[in-house]
Amino acid sequence: MDAHVEKDPAAPREGGGIMALSMPYQVVLAVALAVVGVFAAVHLAMVFLHVAPSNTLTKRHGQAVDDWIYPEFEQNWKLFAPNPLQQNVSVEVRAELADAAGGRRTTGWIDLTAEDTAAIRHNPLPSHAQQNELRRAVDFYLNSHTEDHAPHGMRGRLSEEYMRRIAMLRLADRPGDVRRIQLRTVTRAVPAPRWSTEKTDTAPSYRDFPWWRVTDADRPTGADRSHAAAGGSRTEAGGSRTEAGGSRTEAGR
Repeated sequence: MDAHVEKDPAAPREGGGIMALSMPYQVVLAVALAVVGVFAAVHLAMVFLHVAPSNTLTKRHGQAVDDWIYPEFEQNWKLFAPNPLQQNVSVEVRAELADAAGGRRTTGWIDLTAEDTAAIRHNPLPSHAQQNELRRAVDFYLNSHTEDHAPHGMRGRLSEEYMRRIAMLRLADRPGDVRRIQLRTVTRAVPAPRWSTEKTDTAPSYRDFPWWRVTDADRPTGADRSHAAAGGSRTEAGGSRTEAGGSRTEAGR
């Protein structure tokens, strides 16, 4: 009868890889891998903070980051340049309305950006217009005008028409006959988090656009009428050219 033989726990096990090692060696290897993993994670975090733009963590722990990086791991490049946007920019509009008696009154400022934000919030599929139309229009305008709102050629004038028509679309459901409109941008710095010691001035700054007279083409239904009228004029002009051509043909005979 075969006797039961107990195996030495320190003896190598059957199989390949780590499992071929004895239990003590497996424990030692697991601890070593854990130490290497922690070191790699800390190193990557320190390098990221070193190359990232100035933020709350680097302001609070900047000396620790520098002690880790210099001199062996010094980096000579920066991440995210230029710095991420740290401002909220809103677009507002007000209108000059004419009443039936011929009087004029000016509305208060209407926050168009807040309306878009309200339409986007809790909407899983917001429209492209709600997300980008107003922002892209303002960028188009500012990039094609000087600081005193002088347009740079045709692009500047087109951006003014674009802004007027967007504003009139937003004002279409409000009562009153709009004669003039004015837009402005309101810029506010993003406040620092509550746990940060950073002091941020969140007072808004304003940039007023000129007052613009509203034309029929700027109104939501006027643009279609202007295109139709232009098309009719081209048709009439084409007919006149045809008649003139016929007259020249008869004269040639």
